[in-house]
Amino acid sequence: MVDVAVPAARGESDPEPVHTSADSESGGPHIPHPHPQHEDDPRHEEPDTAPHSGVPGPGVAEIVAQAVARGMEDDDDTQDLPKVSAPHRGTAVTEVPVHLPFRATAPAPLPEPAPRPAARPVRPVRPARPAPGRRVPRGDDHLREHRGPVLPGWVGVAVGGLALAGCTAVLWRAGVVPAPLVAAFGAAPRAYQGLRATHWPPLAFLGIVALVALGGLGRARTGHAWVLTLFGRYRGTVRRTGLTWVSPLLLRRRVDVRLRHWRSDPMPAVDSGGLALQVVVQVVWQVKDTARATLAVADHTEYLAEQVESAMARVLSQLPADAFHEDAPTLRDAEAVGDALTRMLAAETEAVGIEVYSAQPTRIEYAPEVAEAMRRRRVAAIDAKHRDTVLTSVVDAVDDTVHRLTSRGLVELDDYERKALVKDLTVAFYTGRTE
Repeated sequence: MVDVAVPAARGESDPEPVHTSADSESGGPHIPHPHPQHEDDPRHEEPDTAPHSGVPGPGVAEIVAQAVARGMEDDDDTQDLPKVSAPHRGTAVTEVPVHLPFRATAPAPLPEPAPRPAARPVRPVRPARPAPGRRVPRGDDHLREHRGPVLPGWVGVAVGGLALAGCTAVLWRAGVVPAPLVAAFGAAPRAYQGLRATHWPPLAFLGIVALVALGGLGRARTGHAWVLTLFGRYRGTVRRTGLTWVSPLLLRRRVDVRLRHWRSDPMPAVDSGGLALQVVVQVVWQVKDTARATLAVADHTEYLAEQVESAMARVLSQLPADAFHEDAPTLRDAEAVGDALTRMLAAETEAVGIEVYSAQPTRIEYAPEVAEAMRRRRVAAIDAKHRDTVLTSVVDAVDDTVHRLTSRGLVELDDYERKALVKDLTVAFYTGRTE
């Protein structure tokens, strides 16, 4: 049996010599294991003859030691190990299990791709629903006032005069103009030769020019404007005053753009407590956009009256008409009620080109069926408030009087006398106040 010692890794002690079991038992000569001459290079070893084979060449132990050393030097690749050639004829080969103290460098395994989340089903986009509740009307963005086609009136007069002069000249050449009229202008009369075919085209053209030039003249008044339309389409607004010329093909609609006020009749309403009221409102307003005021609504003045009644009902239903026994905001605060009514009415009428400057309730009264009952209630509340004020002043006067008498040492009162004095003073002061 042969014991083979495999050298350890680099940096450890040298391998032990190889001993044969026969030598150890018989006490024969000891054959030492050859040591490498260069310690730095374990691969450089002198070949030796195996003690058991008798054939020249490296033994199994040397081959294994060289392979281990080569593998420890080249950590990156194990393919450079020396290949053992085929054994010589007559040699015995023994397989020696060797566990190398290193592992071949292997490529790091790629991380497995994370599973993709399942695609969510795309929901169809639903159109946004309008917010519930009352909405302020919006006007047409394409319908806005802009300047219409207009020329000064003298242009139309000049063109029309020239066209008529041209017609007169053509007729004079044809001899149609009477001789006395021609002589009045200092021209020589011509004999009548009749209207030929060459006379009709210029007469027709000049006649049409005269009709268009003179038919487009108009008088624009201050504080009014013309809204021009052509076959139902808005063409512009004319705010110019005086003599103007507008194409006779355009339809004109006069609009009042002056500052105006409207006073309503007594309108029914209710307060926050449900009491019937009658309210009169005065509105100061003006047409700012003539295109919307004329074309966006059938009648802008009627629309304004309806919106005043609607806005008034919403504003007045938020507060009580009177607060008899507490200090709270009521409809008697005309400034606050007017501001709220103006803001609401301005937002409602902006879509039709109307600008509201002021909407003020001028009179707020109870309806006839509840007026008498509310009058008595108001009188009772006023009387109660007056009594409370009188009583408070009497108590303050009595307290001040008793305090002065006792603090200055004018009188010395026990409890019974103090109560009697307070009673007498209260009756006296209260009787004097009520009278």
